[in-house]
Amino acid sequence: MIWPTDYVDKIICGDCLDILQTIPDRTIQTCITSPPYWGLRDYGTATWEGGDPECAHKAAKEKSRYDYAMPESAQCGTHKGMKEGTDSPKWKDTCPDCGAVKIDAQLGLEKTPEEYVSKMVTVFREVRRVLKDDGTLWLNLGDSYSSGGRGSYDKSLVSKTSGLENHSAGIDRATPLWAKPKDLLGIPWRVAFALQSDGWYLRSDIIWSKPNPMPESVTDRPTKAHEYLFLMSKSQKYYYDADAIKEKSVTKPHSPGWSSTVSDRNDRSPDNEANQREWGDGKSNKRSVWNIATQPFPEAHFAVMPEKLVEPCVLAGSREGDIVLDPFAGAGTVPYVAKEFQRQYIGIELNAEYIKIAEKRLVQKTLDLTNQFD
Repeated sequence: MIWPTDYVDKIICGDCLDILQTIPDRTIQTCITSPPYWGLRDYGTATWEGGDPECAHKAAKEKSRYDYAMPESAQCGTHKGMKEGTDSPKWKDTCPDCGAVKIDAQLGLEKTPEEYVSKMVTVFREVRRVLKDDGTLWLNLGDSYSSGGRGSYDKSLVSKTSGLENHSAGIDRATPLWAKPKDLLGIPWRVAFALQSDGWYLRSDIIWSKPNPMPESVTDRPTKAHEYLFLMSKSQKYYYDADAIKEKSVTKPHSPGWSSTVSDRNDRSPDNEANQREWGDGKSNKRSVWNIATQPFPEAHFAVMPEKLVEPCVLAGSREGDIVLDPFAGAGTVPYVAKEFQRQYIGIELNAEYIKIAEKRLVQKTLDLTNQFD
């Protein structure tokens, strides 16, 4: 086994499940990751089998929602200047020109949410194995809607009284049969509950609130401005440094009869003790809604995790010198933040081009830290 010399403080190129299976049990302190969301985009990791080796498979390319230009008037903040074709396309499973079959190990392109959830359970079962007994998982996932455009839904699964039995709009080929047009699919919670059933402790559903969300053209629902970050643990008791991520208190509690008198401070009732813990040092326990702006990264054509989203996870979930894992490393934000706070890291990424981006960031971080202590 090539562990640990060839893994620690590196991003390994390969399928995350294959790489995870080579890591020994109880090695990692915390895993912080954002897997590919279901049905969102193709990250360009496919190879083609059969057909004409000279074919470019252009006829197999399908536009994703990111291949359409967004009107300048609809753009704001980090989304200014978004141009057509700024994200990876989706690809058909078979090339219409030569018959080659697409072979792809990436997550997120499964035919159904059930298949996606099943693969996520398999991956994170391996993550749980490699975590120390007091280890944690911080899992960021976004949701998706069923949509119109290709194929059709199974009308036999729609109630006659729903008013949708004569709906003629088609839905995406990857939309499950049970989903009606416009349904919010609840992917994050489906994954969270499946992981819970597989043995994980589901400890917190953290809301990542985005003050600068991606503009949407919808007018029959609110604009999506949040994602979920689930905190899970391997065991009932686990490492969590609450003091490292305390927040500054900005208001006082308004419980009936509350005051700051000496008699109140001597009151040992559970409610009053909680008040004293929360407000005695001017700081409070980290809340479950994190207001963090999305962070543009010009070298990547895909969304990257904001550093501010990763920082509390690193600080609360690990100590200096611990190993932080990201099995879907992308542009390397988790390794980048881990390095900043003197943690070791292991990244896994299927796309070699993304690893180049991540390694460039990490080299710059090393230079910054060196200059800081010179």
